Amino acid sequence: MDERRWLIALGAGLILLSVVLYALHFLIFRDFFHISIYTLGDIAFLPLEILLVTLVFHQVLASRDRRQRMEKLNMLIGTFFSVLGSELLTYISDNDPNLDEIQQLLIVDDTWTDETFREVEKRLKRHPCRVGVENVDLAGVKRFIGSREDFLLRLLENPVLLEHETFTELLRAVFHFNEELQRRPGFSDLPGTDTAHLAGDLERIYGLLIREWLDYMRYLQKNYPYLFSLAMRTNPFDETASAVVE
Repeated sequence: MDERRWLIALGAGLILLSVVLYALHFLIFRDFFHISIYTLGDIAFLPLEILLVTLVFHQVLASRDRRQRMEKLNMLIGTFFSVLGSELLTYISDNDPNLDEIQQLLIVDDTWTDETFREVEKRLKRHPCRVGVENVDLAGVKRFIGSREDFLLRLLENPVLLEHETFTELLRAVFHFNEELQRRPGFSDLPGTDTAHLAGDLERIYGLLIREWLDYMRYLQKNYPYLFSLAMRTNPFDETASAVVE
């Protein structure tokens, strides 16, 4: 309400100032004819000015602001993969019984083009993203994700994530899975129905995580070659991956 009153007062003050200046002009020059000409000219230019300001200048600023937000968003995504995502993806994919169907497809290098990324994305949509949960050390995963719970909470609180629905969905899925794990004291005597439920949660993460990782690799390749170089050398799908440059 205070902001609205301030805008009304500002508008009224500007109108009053304009009237005073026109009156001063008339008192000095006694030339109503020129006042009328310039006033009509200003009014005639007003639609064009609105067009330039609202449709052109505003769009330029909006586009710049959008690029800045996306840059911040990709910084957050990069931090996520550094702290948690890459290691989690490595572990989950190692327990994918069908990994051999896509593993070689995901050895990203600097020769990849946009067409290559699109083709791999299409192939991933057909991949079932199954996880052999019986081979997963759920207690270890619980400790790993639980130790990074504060980090996940800080990411979820960041308003920049509203720009990226799929990454937000990935964070929610990871956070939910962590909550499921933290509420279980152990995993040795779980019934089959509960194990299947946890497997479903983990497979949801896997499907979202692998696609976000591929998008992030494409972003790095286009914008940050030095970061892309490290990402290639530590590819979670490359069994021979090593950060050491050879």
